Amino acid sequence: MNAPGSTFRNVSVACLLATASAAAFGQAEPDGLVDQHHCMFCHTNDAPFLAPSFQQIADRYRNVPNASAMLEEKLRLGGKAHWGDMAMPLPADRGGPISPQDAHALVQWVLIQ
Repeated sequence: MNAPGSTFRNVSVACLLATASAAAFGQAEPDGLVDQHHCMFCHTNDAPFLAPSFQQIADRYRNVPNASAMLEEKLRLGGKAHWGDMAMPLPADRGGPISPQDAHALVQWVLIQ
């Protein structure tokens, strides 16, 4: 059993690591969308956490035709698991609806990792 507050500390540590990784990549996140949609609750930039890292996603999908559209739809609607057992949560569970423009900005940012 986790100690009280340990989950929060784990998420906080993951967020700090992800922020440091973003600085190392030299890629600024798009307009705070990563924070707004709680991406770092499950992802980091360069290491698997609860979900694949952004770098893993980029490596898998960067050169796949129509991958950007598929990933944007998954961001907007949630979706089945493509990496292990964890599915992309519904938008309501991770910050609320995301516009097509914001989904596109996030996916393009991830794909350049």
